[in-house]
Amino acid sequence: MGHPVLGQRAEQITDVTDPELRRLVEDMVMTMIDANGAGLAAPQVHEPIRLVIFQAPISRADPGLSEAEAYDHTASLTVLINPEIEILSDEKEGGWEGCLSVPGLRGWVERPAHIRYRGLGLDGKPIERVAKGFHARVVQHECDHLDGILYPQRMTDLTKLIFESETKHWLEQNA
Repeated sequence: MGHPVLGQRAEQITDVTDPELRRLVEDMVMTMIDANGAGLAAPQVHEPIRLVIFQAPISRADPGLSEAEAYDHTASLTVLINPEIEILSDEKEGGWEGCLSVPGLRGWVERPAHIRYRGLGLDGKPIERVAKGFHARVVQHECDHLDGILYPQRMTDLTKLIFESETKHWLEQNA
């Protein structure tokens, strides 16, 4: 948080066949896995381009979500180039979010619960999916990075911005 590239709008990718793009994706996947993240956007590794990677396994979902809400098999490891999001419902869903660019903190963020996203895969082929629950949250969180937005900017109640080490205590007290 604070690096200038994280506060700016990322540029469209014009050449999906660029070998450097493939190298960047490989590095981003390794970084995401090493950091135990659910997603990563190119601006987080100081590349101001419209590229995100994500995965939404049930093990990463908020406690209390049903399996159907938490996991969608289409949310396996995904590379999405020049993503676009369409909100499909006015319904919002709140959840705890963390971020590799805001280490050590968690915040309660309400986001649209049902979206469609589209973009290109690393092979240049179109990807279009409908997402709900944790899958939708991860996609929106990562795509926010492409517009220079970090999750605390989406929060409406900063009393729900807490240290990760206090999450268990906060949940117990507010259950």
